[in-house]
Amino acid sequence: MTQARKDDGRQALSVVVPLLDEQDNLRPLHEQITKALEGRYSYEIIFIDDGSTDASFATLKELHDSDPRIRVIRFRKNFGQTAALSAGFVHARGDVVVALDADLQNDPADIPMLVTKLEEGYDVVSGWRKKRHDKALTRRLPSKMANWLISRVTEVYLHDYGCTLKAYRREILEQIGLYGEMHRFIPAIASWSGAKIAECEVNHRPRTAGKAKYGLGRMSKVVLDLMTVKFLGSFSTKPIYVFGGLGLFTALMAILFGWIVVYQKLARGTDMSGNPLFLLSAVLIITTVQFILMGLLAELLVRTYHESQNRPTYVIKEVLEASDCGFRISDFGLKERSSANPQSATGDKE
Repeated sequence: MTQARKDDGRQALSVVVPLLDEQDNLRPLHEQITKALEGRYSYEIIFIDDGSTDASFATLKELHDSDPRIRVIRFRKNFGQTAALSAGFVHARGDVVVALDADLQNDPADIPMLVTKLEEGYDVVSGWRKKRHDKALTRRLPSKMANWLISRVTEVYLHDYGCTLKAYRREILEQIGLYGEMHRFIPAIASWSGAKIAECEVNHRPRTAGKAKYGLGRMSKVVLDLMTVKFLGSFSTKPIYVFGGLGLFTALMAILFGWIVVYQKLARGTDMSGNPLFLLSAVLIITTVQFILMGLLAELLVRTYHESQNRPTYVIKEVLEASDCGFRISDFGLKERSSANPQSATGDKE
């Protein structure tokens, strides 16, 4: 897709900044973004106030009144970073969208580098905070563990999934729905749709004002969301493969334990009714039926979802149409229906 440019040839860029209680960081952040982008891009800055309880929104109103390129979205309450980013992506008007945190730990001076990398033919460019200025035990260690796990499960290998500073082509974001805490999985989800992913080392700075909003408690959410993302990425259009596969496995185990029970009965005279393997085999048979039925129900739900929302099960990058070659419907033995004479399509009846 050709990048949007204004009449002066500068590239159109949307900078999305989610925030929660960052009143002391907003003015310097605005100044740094302006310094990094002024004269190089035609840009807008979208601040999403995720239910701040301090003076963040008042500061944003003042910035909005002083800079026509600033847009502000204010949530009624705190919905989380994923929801804030999603709102920013929906309202973004530039063909390139850059997201970064409002805590000044992401450096706006890195934005041009990400955009330049994007222009090399990539669809998503992710920042890599190689030299982090966070607490080792509560931030860096959990982050390394999460990045290793996400990379292995999704098979999209990045050093830093948790870095908010990323650049996207907008058409990629239009194909992705964000829920829960899934914003960190955007590169993996985009990759499954055929997007090209790159990673750039970015500057990471220590927090000088405000308080960190993240801690060890997010690890459990990451694991649960990772399970959801893996399922959606690999089996969203064929859930029977998951439940049916589990059903076949439990069926094989039921058959195996059943044969063992029969052998013990015939060879040793073991009482079948008191044999724990007999009970286990019966439970596995019931489990098999449940798994198969769950798979069939999931298939029905998936088909209903895609058809009701007219969502295809594929993603088209581009289409090259045929030139006028004299194509006619009648060439294939089909007759055009006439709305003025309905009987012409079905034949006259006496």
